[in-house]
Amino acid sequence: MSRTFREIAETVITAAVIFVLLQAATQTFKVVGPSMNTTLADGQHLLVNKFVYETVESDVLADVLPWVEPDSDGDMEYLFHPPQRGDIIVFKPPTGEDADFVKRVIGIPGDEIDIRQGAVWVNGQKVEEDRATRPRGSTAFPTTVLPDSYFVLGDNRGASNDSRAWGFAEADQIVGKVMARYWPPSDFRLF
Repeated sequence: MSRTFREIAETVITAAVIFVLLQAATQTFKVVGPSMNTTLADGQHLLVNKFVYETVESDVLADVLPWVEPDSDGDMEYLFHPPQRGDIIVFKPPTGEDADFVKRVIGIPGDEIDIRQGAVWVNGQKVEEDRATRPRGSTAFPTTVLPDSYFVLGDNRGASNDSRAWGFAEADQIVGKVMARYWPPSDFRLF
């Protein structure tokens, strides 16, 4: 009897720990609107990895990991890696809207972004895409992505409220990276 109780308790505790870890590291997100068509469609549900872009102060990281050199100015370090070009991210909009946005990272800190001839140019290199992009909104081109900021665009450029209109997405506004599209099941895809 006590062995069975112990096995049940271990199973329940393990399941609870896994549940808590998943809740802390992931979030679900529902796509609203056409701004990411054809990659993501209105009404689809996504699983977002909130942990992949997690940051810590470099001094704290140096205390935990002996191979990391402490930094005297207390800079933040990514545990894994910062957002990269091409990542699809969910973030809190700089426009102050309540609903989070989902967009694709086009430019990372220090990149020069230009939009001309119907195309996006990053650091003087044309981004090969099958979609036309026009400048719009208040962003003047060319522009350089600021530190701790990202230039983001929707894949459906004609129907996207993005960095062309309101500037950069700040690193501290990013919720996480889209890992999977899971609903409807027929549209399942890992990113």
